[in-house]
Amino acid sequence: MKIDGRNYRTIWREADNARVCVIDQTRLPFELSVVELHTVADAERAIKTMIVRGAPLIGATAAYGMALAMKADSSDNHLASSAKFLRAARPTAINLAWAIEDMVAHLQPLSPQGRTQAAFARAASICDADVAQCEAIGGFGANVIRRIADEKKRTVNILTHCNAGWLACVDWGTALAPIYKAHNEGIPVHVWVDETRPRNQGAFLTAYELGSHGVPHTVIADNLGGHLMREGRVDMAIVGSDRTCINGDVCNKVGTYLKALAAHDNGVPFYVALPSTTIDWRMKSGNDIPIEERDARELTHISGLTADGKLETVRVVPETSPALNLGFDVTPARFVTGLIMERGICEASREGLLELFPERRQEAAE
Repeated sequence: MKIDGRNYRTIWREADNARVCVIDQTRLPFELSVVELHTVADAERAIKTMIVRGAPLIGATAAYGMALAMKADSSDNHLASSAKFLRAARPTAINLAWAIEDMVAHLQPLSPQGRTQAAFARAASICDADVAQCEAIGGFGANVIRRIADEKKRTVNILTHCNAGWLACVDWGTALAPIYKAHNEGIPVHVWVDETRPRNQGAFLTAYELGSHGVPHTVIADNLGGHLMREGRVDMAIVGSDRTCINGDVCNKVGTYLKALAAHDNGVPFYVALPSTTIDWRMKSGNDIPIEERDARELTHISGLTADGKLETVRVVPETSPALNLGFDVTPARFVTGLIMERGICEASREGLLELFPERRQEAAE
């Protein structure tokens, strides 16, 4: 995607092959800053502190973290310990565990001498595959937007939640990929951007990337979405997913469930866009998903740009008040209109998923 006319990915390896670079998303939208990752500890810190975030990008960063680990020490012991170390960085997004398992399976049969080069090649392959998957998701989702535009004969108003754009992936994004595809094809779209408290990933990141790409949008308070739906000002909702279970239950940024409930009550189509790497084929329902509890400071404090151009953090909650900061919630499959994936759009159910991915049938039965 583009920032000021220049194409970017969220993660890349420099031409000298010495460094892996990522965009520091904790500095956006006020500063475009690049962080260099030199060690597996750097990758772990980037994931844990949300320098990088979004399920697909977390997986890509973990893959490069494993490669950096092999560059330092390609022994069997370091391979195993690095995998365990990275896996503990964040608990909810399944792409983290998937990417680590993929890297270990690819590297374990190799001799230590061949692991470093193979690890970087595999990490690059994972990134390229994510880009291809997200672009395909964009194509299938754009077809939905086109049908609504043809029916309504006007701009299609789309509500999204959190950030599931190219900043959450390697490129294109998941929930925003259909919007970019539609916009690029000349289909008139407008996006209602939930601010997405407490970290404001909608107001900070989604608004930033939509604006950089020239997509019309409006930032709204999280609690306004239901009202806009009731007034008929939302034609469809698209969100991403950090983990989707075999029964179609979807785990995403906290607040997604409330949007799904409002959409259901008002007859608004509610789609979830995700690559197949975000499916947890071994988890039967959302009841079993570990929900990450994050530092309460994310809720009790807020950051912003002051009038004199300084980035400041202020407290917005009384010092004596405790705070609970759960990062995700689960939307039951019955509230999901469809899952938009790289092979097409399916029903949010075991049957729907297996229609797109029949090769997973045995794994899903276990």
